[in-house]
Amino acid sequence: MLENLTKKLDAAFKALTGKGLLTEQNIDEVLKEVRLALLEADVHFKVAKSFIEGIRVKAVGKEVLESLTPGQQVVKIVWEELANLMGEKGSGVVFASTPPTIVMLVGLQGSGKTTTAGKLARLYKREGKRVLLVAADLQRPAAVDQLQTLGGTIEVPVLLPGAERDPVVVTRNGISQGREQGFDLVIVDTAGRLQIDEPLMQELVRMKSQILPHEILFVADAMTGQTAVNVAQTFHQKLSLTGIILTKAEGDARGGALLSIRSATGTPVKFIGTGEKLDAFELFHPDRMASRILGMGDVLSLVELAEQSYSKEQASQLAKKIRNEEFTLEDFSQQLKQLKKMGSLEKILEMIPGVKNLRSLPDKEEMEKEMKHVEAIISSMTPNERQEPGIINGSRRKRISKGSGTEVQEINRLLKQFYQAKKMLKAFSGGKRKGLGRMMMPF
Repeated sequence: MLENLTKKLDAAFKALTGKGLLTEQNIDEVLKEVRLALLEADVHFKVAKSFIEGIRVKAVGKEVLESLTPGQQVVKIVWEELANLMGEKGSGVVFASTPPTIVMLVGLQGSGKTTTAGKLARLYKREGKRVLLVAADLQRPAAVDQLQTLGGTIEVPVLLPGAERDPVVVTRNGISQGREQGFDLVIVDTAGRLQIDEPLMQELVRMKSQILPHEILFVADAMTGQTAVNVAQTFHQKLSLTGIILTKAEGDARGGALLSIRSATGTPVKFIGTGEKLDAFELFHPDRMASRILGMGDVLSLVELAEQSYSKEQASQLAKKIRNEEFTLEDFSQQLKQLKKMGSLEKILEMIPGVKNLRSLPDKEEMEKEMKHVEAIISSMTPNERQEPGIINGSRRKRISKGSGTEVQEINRLLKQFYQAKKMLKAFSGGKRKGLGRMMMPF
């Protein structure tokens, strides 16, 4: 995500952070590079200009130029301005005092509205909310079936249109059911078009006036860049959007939509979709995204991700095993499975501070391949071998190698890494770094 922008900004700041003293000329030179990076990232030129000017005003001040670490001070200012550019702190759906809260998803066809409806429902169901999905997209033939399938997958009820062909009536029926049956949240999946047209807007305006939604969230494809921004402006003029959801953010290496859309519409980005799976969806935090863009990682999101896929009971049991030196290859295998639940390795690594500076880091294909090999090797062991890896002699290694389709050298390497990890976790789980050890256990 935003990989190209991160690389260009990193290159621009290297010259800055290496200097003991800064001048206005130094700062101007770097800001030219930053401006160019933003324009190449498809950020609107007016947004880029305003952004650079805001940084320059703060960066040439006496406090920065005369500080002990002026380069780092400038980077801090850029971080603050990036966070401000992308909006306030993440809020998600603002729930009404009297349920149900009604959320209306709008956008063009192909932006991912229906899938996003499922992702949003899953997110709030996991927070304990009773959620109802309403299939009001009667324009796209497969939309109703798709939403019904998604609802079944996440075990959330879906109100179907039946023979009714008026989406406004369908939506009203959904809201009535939501009130009568005590739902906390009603999510309405509306129709889109391949491009903006008057019939679409009239339908959405009529729906808004009759159901009075608490939130109108525009779903945009992040990869379309400024096109998404321009379409969002039109929808905002007609519907007064309350928030934006950017889909396909994992494929957006530039970042134009993410960095421009809030400034252009005055509407905050509330969520981002980071993949096709239903769990690839997260609350948008401008300050955390600014850290990611500048290569500073995102530890808070990483911890939250770990907590979602790792219960306190599991963590407690693992901690006890580590303290008692009972951590086995079976546990090691379970840790890898938990790691996979958290998403792609690439996504996880970009949240870890400093990882981008590791030159020897293998690419994602190599890491995925390595993990598959490890799983295959451990699966080819007997229960006794997983519990007591010390019994794995030469003949056993050959058998495991044949069963897993790997080389004996890979088994040797895995066992060595396992003993090193076991030793490290034992050290981290006690003493001065006990807290850090607990945080690292899920990984």
